[in-house]
Amino acid sequence: MVLLAAAGVGILVLLAGNAPTSGLGAWNLRVGTRLPWAIVPAALYLWAYWRVIGGAWGPTDGAAWRRSNLRAKPMSARLWGAALGAGVVGFAALLAFLVLASRLVRLPAGSPISTPADMPAITAVVLLAMQSIVAGVSEESAFRGYMQSMVEQRYGLVVAILSNGTLFGLLHFGNHPGDVLLMLPYYIAVSAVYGGLTWAADSILPAVLLHSVGDIVVLTRWWHTGRPEWQVAATAPALVWESGVDASFVVAAIAAVALGGLTTVSYRAVRVVRAASVESCAGVAQ
Repeated sequence: MVLLAAAGVGILVLLAGNAPTSGLGAWNLRVGTRLPWAIVPAALYLWAYWRVIGGAWGPTDGAAWRRSNLRAKPMSARLWGAALGAGVVGFAALLAFLVLASRLVRLPAGSPISTPADMPAITAVVLLAMQSIVAGVSEESAFRGYMQSMVEQRYGLVVAILSNGTLFGLLHFGNHPGDVLLMLPYYIAVSAVYGGLTWAADSILPAVLLHSVGDIVVLTRWWHTGRPEWQVAATAPALVWESGVDASFVVAAIAAVALGGLTTVSYRAVRVVRAASVESCAGVAQ
């Protein structure tokens, strides 16, 4: 029941953030394509959305529950530095995982991102950035905030990451409708990077920032090259089952394992910094 309830709440939080802002972006693509005017109402809506799901606005009954499950806890400068550094290591591990995965299975192609012919490049980039920030806020709030918090409290971190990663992947079926199950390990790995960092810092804020910046990079690249983030190279490499085990495959496997282990160590270090920050704040309060 907890898993189903957490999934339902997560989907509602996701839709509340994505649906109105996606509608504004789609409208911008149809009318007034010279200027990215949708960013103004989208920013205002996103700010109000954040206040409501964080318990600052809306019904007072349940405000504490919303605040606790969003998990947008403030962080010290030292904790921010440790968390962002660990997140970059996590991104490197994810990239190594993709390189290795591309030698094991044929990853699907993604549909190109198209914009109206008369839309200036800067307008397209700004709208892609808006979409990325909305995704970073709403997806982290839904999956690593509400859903992970609810499941983690009952079943622990591993089950929380596996469950929110599975739902996260299934909801991306529009990117590759015929290969949803094939791509699930990738989305679970993404969720491990963001979810593990949320656990380590005890706050979704680093994951929100890294998710937003990461999406800006990958969506701009996708729009420019026509390749999604899981297609690292312009040409798909030969599968190891066809070419045999070669030096590049061995290097990719070693890099994936080593960076995965380094990510785990880095996250545990963030957890230590978080504990020290909590103790320091407690000492000041006393």
